[in-house]
Amino acid sequence: MKSNTQTGILAIPAVTSTLADYVHTFGQYVKKRYHERIHKIAIDAAFTCPNRDGTKGRGGCSFCNNASFSPNGLRPAPIAMQLESGRRVIRKRTGARRYIAYFQAYSNTYADIDKLRSIYDEALEQPDVAGLSVGTRPDCVPDEVLRLLADYQCRGYEVWLELGLQSSFDTTLARVNRGHDFADYCRAVRAAHRYGLKVCTHLMAGLPGEDKSHVITTLHCVLDRGVEGLKIHPLHVVKGTRLANEWRRGDYTPLLLDEYVDTVCDVIEMTSSHVVFHRLTGTAPIHLLLAPLWCAKKWLVLNAIRDELKRRGTCQGSRLLTDAACTA
Repeated sequence: MKSNTQTGILAIPAVTSTLADYVHTFGQYVKKRYHERIHKIAIDAAFTCPNRDGTKGRGGCSFCNNASFSPNGLRPAPIAMQLESGRRVIRKRTGARRYIAYFQAYSNTYADIDKLRSIYDEALEQPDVAGLSVGTRPDCVPDEVLRLLADYQCRGYEVWLELGLQSSFDTTLARVNRGHDFADYCRAVRAAHRYGLKVCTHLMAGLPGEDKSHVITTLHCVLDRGVEGLKIHPLHVVKGTRLANEWRRGDYTPLLLDEYVDTVCDVIEMTSSHVVFHRLTGTAPIHLLLAPLWCAKKWLVLNAIRDELKRRGTCQGSRLLTDAACTA
């Protein structure tokens, strides 16, 4: 989509057919930069998390069952095999010939620096891998890790540091047992930017005790501190989690689809057009998902977001966020 050079707001096309007509997507970003399709392939490198191994806590976040977003199970295959598996699916679906290794499950900077270098190098040895996207926690990014990622970037690789924040409200973070606070996130972003790294921040809608106003405040806090990318997910209830027990007791009520779509569209409108949206929803396998069941239907959600933006006559950046105070 073209932008208005005076306002920086994405111009709404007269006729639209895809979500990318309204939102600055990751697919648009890489195609403009590299002049070809580049897709992420999720990698499970068998990392753990300080909120699970006893360093900060046990049991992890109340909503966390990594099998819900890791396609490789408890005993992941070698990285080269995971890349080949993802490569076959993507080539059939989109024809893309280059990829970004997305280290997704658990905290993918939480290891000795030599081990991290070996794991990242293993992915980058593949000639069609254009870079790394590394998912982790805000309290797991020491300078030596940031230097390593910055070195890959200096060598010409596409590198993104993905920070799981979810909320800027410390009360919410404590309630879901995140094991870090918003101050940890702010320090991590400042440090990443000192090394020239791009940050993609993960946000959640539907967290216990929160409503849309909390999501908008969190968005304001994140944008105020500078971010190059965003992911937003609905909180879904999956088997094997503390949140599942809360849901069964009636202590947690998930968002309705219409509530999620309304929130995401507000987020899109309030976000500057230069920020890249890496994801606008999140799914879970149907055999693990308990609620809400619409979280198993990615395209139902994405099409609903597109249709709502079209109905509103708006797009990314059309209502830049100026009216919400960041109290974190």
